[in-house]
Amino acid sequence: MIVNSDDYNELFHEEPENDNNIGTPVYKLTTIDNPFHPVDQFDDWLRYDEDHGYYTLNYLARIAGTSVHLTEAENQRIENDAINDICRLDLLGIYKRIKIN
Repeated sequence: MIVNSDDYNELFHEEPENDNNIGTPVYKLTTIDNPFHPVDQFDDWLRYDEDHGYYTLNYLARIAGTSVHLTEAENQRIENDAINDICRLDLLGIYKRIKIN
């Protein structure tokens, strides 16, 4: 499954709410070598990510298990937990999480 920018916007809230609005910090997953910001420079970030064979969004989507039946805050917590798991189990040391304010 290839995730395009429209899917990402819908699934992972490309323009996240301030963490005060949903009560949960907003984190995004990226790779240590990607020079682009996954929200502010999303199209460049995604192109770099896929050109280098990471497909980070696809990986996160497989792990996160978010749902349209959950609240935004619940989905964000699930996504944050998945990002933490990916970073914790990252044997190659290529992933990092960044906080979005």
